Amino acid sequence: MVFPYAKSDPAPSPTDRLAEVFVDPELGREGFTYRLSSGAEGSVHIDSVLEYNEDPSYMAELTLYRLTQEIRTRLEASGLSHRQVSDLLHTSPTQLYRLLDPTNYSKSLRQLISLLYLLGCEVDVEVRERPPGRLAS
Repeated sequence: MVFPYAKSDPAPSPTDRLAEVFVDPELGREGFTYRLSSGAEGSVHIDSVLEYNEDPSYMAELTLYRLTQEIRTRLEASGLSHRQVSDLLHTSPTQLYRLLDPTNYSKSLRQLISLLYLLGCEVDVEVRERPPGRLAS
């Protein structure tokens, strides 16, 4: 996969070129850090590369993450307790916490829509063409 340095911060330039690039153990080896000739450093996490390349699996996870964050915000504003919500969904508090976990990508869209409906939301799924982009290889 590609990732243009022009999208990084700081970006290399003709007067401040790349001096070093390495897989960074401080990023859990899930990204790389680069150093410019000026000594300035920047890092790029794999998530940025996957998003730039529009990796289908990553984009699906990103959509679930965004929905989960929306649910968390609305749940907090609702004043409902987690116990009340789990009772209304006929599920366990443990399952509700799984639904609210933004790093859990095994939840179903059906579960998230049920939760949003419970929180007073209507959900319309819209499918539209996206601008041409990069396809992950």
